[in-house]
Amino acid sequence: MKKPIATQSVQDYLKHIYELTEHGSSASTGALAQRLNVKPASVTGMLRKLAAEDPPLVEYQKHQGVMLTADGRRAALEVIRHHRLIEAWLVQSLGYSWDEVHEEAERLEHVISEEFERRIDAALGHPTRDPHGEIIPGADLSMPEDESMPLSALRPGRSATVLRVLARDPNLLRHLDSLGLTPGARIEALDYSPFDNNLTIRVGEKMHVLGLNITTKVFVRFDGESHKD
Repeated sequence: MKKPIATQSVQDYLKHIYELTEHGSSASTGALAQRLNVKPASVTGMLRKLAAEDPPLVEYQKHQGVMLTADGRRAALEVIRHHRLIEAWLVQSLGYSWDEVHEEAERLEHVISEEFERRIDAALGHPTRDPHGEIIPGADLSMPEDESMPLSALRPGRSATVLRVLARDPNLLRHLDSLGLTPGARIEALDYSPFDNNLTIRVGEKMHVLGLNITTKVFVRFDGESHKD
């Protein structure tokens, strides 16, 4: 049975630690302080508290960053599952657009019950991705491997399909929508400039020249490569 996490603050810490460490590196106190908009000293105090839990939720050593324990990772994935299911529900059932859901989900992720989570999941047909294409952890809190690559890696002569976007800023999401860079969109690379890293692409009938501010936030699957979705 899933063990509930006591406070919203603890849930937020675990979620952000997961996001900062999901590719294998530890999270620094400074990075967490910036994400959570708190002082580094406050972060240090919370990390010590999380490391002293029974069982411990993090592995923390001063000046060496922090990683989640297995228990901490499961707790983080529970919050992330809530968040992404809620986003999917808001879009599919309540008519929200993808640029409107993040703040709503941030509030609701901490308060829904496990029964409410199960009913949302069933009502939506057990979705595997949220409206931004982010993978939804399974009901068993497993996280399938993400095989997407940043659009910045695409080169002329190759095409790809958008899988997900790494963006929370509503203005950026609306801009991506206007460019047609939404999950499921097909992209063809036409030109690349190694001097400024600008990538010229075709999406449908439109051509766009994109810089790294966009191409590092859109993640794709190159055509011709296997996938597990």
